[in-house]
Amino acid sequence: MTHRDRFVSTVLGKPVDRPPFWLYWPPWETTWKAWSCDGMPSDLKSFKAVRTLFNADALPKEVPIQIGPCPFRKRRVLEETESTVIYVDNWGVKRRELKQSESMPEFLEAPIKDWDDWRKFKAERLDPGHPDRLGKNWREYCAEWTAQGYPLQLGCYPDSGIFGGLRWLMGDEECLIAFYTMPDLVHDIMNHLTTVFLTVFEKVAGEFPVDVIHLWEDICFKNGPFISPGHFNEFMAPCYKRISAFARKYGIPVISVDTDGNPDLLIPHMMECGVNLIYPLEVTAGVDVNSVIEKYPGLAVMGGIDKRCLAKGPEAIDREMERIRPAFKKGRYIPDLDHLVPDNVSWENFRYYALALKKLVGIPA
Repeated sequence: MTHRDRFVSTVLGKPVDRPPFWLYWPPWETTWKAWSCDGMPSDLKSFKAVRTLFNADALPKEVPIQIGPCPFRKRRVLEETESTVIYVDNWGVKRRELKQSESMPEFLEAPIKDWDDWRKFKAERLDPGHPDRLGKNWREYCAEWTAQGYPLQLGCYPDSGIFGGLRWLMGDEECLIAFYTMPDLVHDIMNHLTTVFLTVFEKVAGEFPVDVIHLWEDICFKNGPFISPGHFNEFMAPCYKRISAFARKYGIPVISVDTDGNPDLLIPHMMECGVNLIYPLEVTAGVDVNSVIEKYPGLAVMGGIDKRCLAKGPEAIDREMERIRPAFKKGRYIPDLDHLVPDNVSWENFRYYALALKKLVGIPA
């Protein structure tokens, strides 16, 4: 089977020789630095090279489009010390980051506080028809990937979210308050982001067979979603349904959502809107891939392997492979880690995990 056929068939629950072997999640930057001094072959200069070393299957190829703020602006450094850097990113978000360790940045200020900010930002940075939205040589890439049997993907982190985009524009706490204090603004932001996405997507889908539309949301944390199912249905479902209708029009078989945390309360509502693939199913948030697959037939999942077990060594890794085996046997499952590889994982343990996963999916080591 081609990479595309294997991926699409797995998600749709069709006959397949085996599920994809992806090694999807890369290491933290600090993990990579540790691996470089911890036995990783010196000729491996990127995680792409690591995936090649283990002969991983091709990931869906992200078509080079710009669906976020456009034209793209490189980060603008405002202040820098030996330990921290404060900068403004392409979305206009002011952040503070630590330079010597791996951690979430501190979000200091978001660009949208009211309707005036939004009208200005929308006019200046979110024109759906901006000429820079299609990357250079995108047709050549799509033609090459299609000929090679790779799946084509529209949308990727950090730009392809309905809730995700709202968070960038208003801030985490501020956007949640806005659902109650400025609901019309929330509606307008989400609707316009959807219009930007679909305007750009149509230019690609009109010429090439697209396989997946990806939405990056991060709409959940360990105790559940940031918004209620009611708010999802009121604010987000209409946007999702527009995307789903577009996918049906162009024969796009997969709509995927990336959200950390525990998405259980939102999964049925997302499925009603056409979503059929969710990841990464974080074990630390109490999510069990076996239970999700049992509870939601028709939903495909990727992830669900506790990344923490990699730090404990081969026996723990073997136990984790056995724990997720029921989900593997049921199908519609792409087994992988539940997020990035932390820096307490040695190169040798990662290598053991990669080979164990390869064996699980049915590829001789």
